[in-house]
Amino acid sequence: MRRALAKDILFGIAIGDALGVPVEFQSRNSLKANPVIGMREFGTYHQPKGTWSDDSSLTFCLAESLINGYDIVDIAHKFVQWKNEAYWTPHGNVFDIGITTSMAISRLDSILKNKNEEKNKLHSLKSHTDEQTNGNGSLMRILPMLFLTFGKSIQDQFSLIWDVSALTHYHVRSAIACLIYLRFAENYLKTESKYQAYSQTQKEIKQFFIEANIAYSEIILFNRIIEANISEFDEIEIRSSGYVLHSLEASLWCIMNYKTFDDSVLAAVNLGGDTDTNAAITGGLAGIIYGIDSMPSEWIDSLVRKNDILELSNLLDQKYQLIH
Repeated sequence: MRRALAKDILFGIAIGDALGVPVEFQSRNSLKANPVIGMREFGTYHQPKGTWSDDSSLTFCLAESLINGYDIVDIAHKFVQWKNEAYWTPHGNVFDIGITTSMAISRLDSILKNKNEEKNKLHSLKSHTDEQTNGNGSLMRILPMLFLTFGKSIQDQFSLIWDVSALTHYHVRSAIACLIYLRFAENYLKTESKYQAYSQTQKEIKQFFIEANIAYSEIILFNRIIEANISEFDEIEIRSSGYVLHSLEASLWCIMNYKTFDDSVLAAVNLGGDTDTNAAITGGLAGIIYGIDSMPSEWIDSLVRKNDILELSNLLDQKYQLIH
């Protein structure tokens, strides 16, 4: 990993998020008629230009927690602090929160009140099997875990990833999506080729499915990514809802089919639907691939709390000192 990777990741996520916020829920057809080509203001949530949403807020909460080392209880506390106290929000209020995330964080709040059992109860969240918890709300914030999981065995990675994913999204499907996303990021850093990274990730995940005894009913859901080549699907076959599989497919499709940071994140936004989250997920990977120097300066400068994001990035890089 190269030095200052945290800046690439956190600014990539925040930029994708902020590009998508003003047009969230717009259809693909409406965006084809009036595509996003830069930062807009107002729109869906009537927010100023450069405003990011819960995608970035929860990513920043996770990143800040990891600066002090891995502690599942501390991560949960920060998520609760965000929801209840508007911590790590752009303007001091929570204006966009998914139903699953909101309910899950309320549950975290209750768990954290029992000091003797909080850690055990947090770790046990992944025993829940509710398929309705497979929105994209854990995938959107998981990328800082790369600093913790890099170089570990895939089994150890998955255990850590599922614990953190399950704070809001309990089901194994969401954890697998997060694993694939993080494996692709790690493999890119090892190969500096998104094509090699994708191929290697496919091989590793196929083996992981066998070793981890993942149910076939779950495995087949990932076939378009793992058995086929997601980049070869037509745009019309790529969905951009808030479902975790749709978001993972859309982000990888944009990454594999576009060759710059700008084009990758704008492609994700202009797919329509859950524009901010899908662009944030894409932006994190595009940040790793192309780096912060490739991001338009006017997009960086427009970000709300830009200096706070920069400080957080520097602290995360100093803590882990992951160098390519």
